Amino acid sequence: MRLLKMHGFNSTLFESADAILDHDDFGRAFCVIMDIDLNGESGIGVCRRLASMGIRLPVIFITGNDSDAVRTAATEMGCLAYLTKPFEALSLIKPVEEARAAA
Repeated sequence: MRLLKMHGFNSTLFESADAILDHDDFGRAFCVIMDIDLNGESGIGVCRRLASMGIRLPVIFITGNDSDAVRTAATEMGCLAYLTKPFEALSLIKPVEEARAAA
């Protein structure tokens, strides 16, 4: 969150998959940054559930456990970016800026 704030972005941190799914105000959001592993729950699955709820925002996936299968699933979802930890700050900021420009 500090990195986003340093680059002038406001963000909301969710403590769990349920917290983001229960959130009811995505009106000002222009993208979602989602970890692939949310304490045992799939970030990809959460994004699919958000889409089924009508919340269709560009997604930037982050993972510390990269695999071909996960990368393929994220890419097939049409993610804006797929970042593996550790990553350079600009690797995150650039797609966030792209999402903002497209909003």
